[in-house]
Amino acid sequence: MESDKHTISRSRRWFLQGAFAVGALSAGRVLFGPDEGSSRSGPKAQGKDRPPRAPTGGGGPAASSGRTGGASTTEAYRLRPMAGEPSLSGPGASPPHPEVAHVLSTDRREIFLTFDDGPHPRYTPEILRVLRRHDTQATFFVIGRRAAAFPGLLRDIADQGHVVANHTWTHPQLPALPPVAVREELGRTSSLIDDVLGVAPTLARAPYGAWDDPSLDICNELGMSPVGWAVDSEDWTSPGVPRIVDTVLAEVRPGAIVLSHDGGGGRGQTVGALDRYLPRLLDDGYRPVRITP
Repeated sequence: MESDKHTISRSRRWFLQGAFAVGALSAGRVLFGPDEGSSRSGPKAQGKDRPPRAPTGGGGPAASSGRTGGASTTEAYRLRPMAGEPSLSGPGASPPHPEVAHVLSTDRREIFLTFDDGPHPRYTPEILRVLRRHDTQATFFVIGRRAAAFPGLLRDIADQGHVVANHTWTHPQLPALPPVAVREELGRTSSLIDDVLGVAPTLARAPYGAWDDPSLDICNELGMSPVGWAVDSEDWTSPGVPRIVDTVLAEVRPGAIVLSHDGGGGRGQTVGALDRYLPRLLDDGYRPVRITP
């Protein structure tokens, strides 16, 4: 059985590597974003890393889409959106892609804590300690080149029972890229996670929540469900711990996916807020769990 697992993992890694390598060769070059250290001085700040509330759309893993027209016929998005949920996140935000949900159906008071832009050598371990102290689980959407710099943190996340998911290699806006570059961003990150953990990710989140049909098709072809969010903690604005706590507690509801960050800037407020609102959520009967496709 263990041998079979290794064989499957190797085959999947070859597929992932081939998928983006072939695309890159066909274009003659691969597009990369600027180095994170030189271009990102803070947490998803407006006018810097985060465009003015670019499509955020919170979403969750999506379902079989039934798309028509010129879109690809590959339509195996696996988790179905819930109808009737709000479609905007923040002033000026564009509606989320209609095939990406942000609340997962559940008959329990389950919620889904997610952390983007890591791993970070200081804040990721601090968040893991808070989660461990309260015996709760979360999903970490990692940036590929950050994960390449700190592979041990990927193992720590997985070893403690959390999900390691794909947040692209350099954090670009996917709809602004040609398909070959989208495939490189997602495929290269999946391949790295597979190399480090022995299993490729099954979930992906687009930077800024911005998906379009081609990027969704590529995400699906690489074996991943697209994930967004219902509750934006807005920790990336550094509003202060009390404000983050109030935002999460006011907006959370059963099945909601909550967006926070363990990387991309100073995240001390995120850690402090998590340590305050998590026990209150537990006292209210909520149970943070992993997102599973």
